[in-house]
Amino acid sequence: METGRASRTALRVAMRRAAHQILDQPRVLNDPIAVPLLGAGFAIDRQREMHPAARAFRLFMAARSRYVEDQLAAAVAQGVTQYVVLGAGLDTFAYRNPFPSLRVFEVDFPATQEWKRTLLAEAAIVLPASLTFVPLDFEHQTLAAGLAEAGFDACKATFFGWLGVAPYLTMEAFQATLVAIAQLPAGTAVGFDYALAPESLSPAGRTAFDGLAGRVAAAGEPFQLFFTPHTMETELRCAGFHRFEQLDSDRLNELYFKDRADGLKLSSVKLGMLATAWV
Repeated sequence: METGRASRTALRVAMRRAAHQILDQPRVLNDPIAVPLLGAGFAIDRQREMHPAARAFRLFMAARSRYVEDQLAAAVAQGVTQYVVLGAGLDTFAYRNPFPSLRVFEVDFPATQEWKRTLLAEAAIVLPASLTFVPLDFEHQTLAAGLAEAGFDACKATFFGWLGVAPYLTMEAFQATLVAIAQLPAGTAVGFDYALAPESLSPAGRTAFDGLAGRVAAAGEPFQLFFTPHTMETELRCAGFHRFEQLDSDRLNELYFKDRADGLKLSSVKLGMLATAWV
């Protein structure tokens, strides 16, 4: 995204998470903040949302957030007390945080955070004492410096959520972020998603990718970075992570969509993966 402009893709993702709260039962992600955050003007085009492509996108948005929040819960059970949301956009975890001991840091461009704070105020959503906003322009400040300035304790193991960001980064920025996280104490982990390399996709996957890539490029936020599971494993090892897992849509269906009465599940057309890596 362009520095100084709020993210359009963040809004679209938030709309899909909100639609999931209304249309899909049982919910994969229970998020009572998602709909109020978007305000009274938010409305669902039900016919459009029932299109297979729209439904697949909506379900993936819900599943990836659920996956990262499940990994966060496991980290908290192991004693982690800091959660950093990188590229937070309109993420709502901090406003429904069930862990009294967990401090949340939301990192994003200043313009996006200003927009989000306006939406929160208009929706009368209270800012929790456990939340710290970290407005960060990566062109002028490193992640480590921005977090330190916000009161982050680099001596403590931390969980990082990094959703919907990697495909928009340069390789240099992606690698620098991984290295910064991997330098933190043992027990630190990061959960994130990434886009599969277009040349590795099936014909149906390439068609779906081309359509999605065109839409995000038109919004001014084009995809730039792609991996295969093998190249991602290499990046994680080189950055200094000692353990990791990668999940495709088949595995996510087993975790979150098994035996649903409505038959909802993620598409067999694979465009991306979820991963967690541990220091």
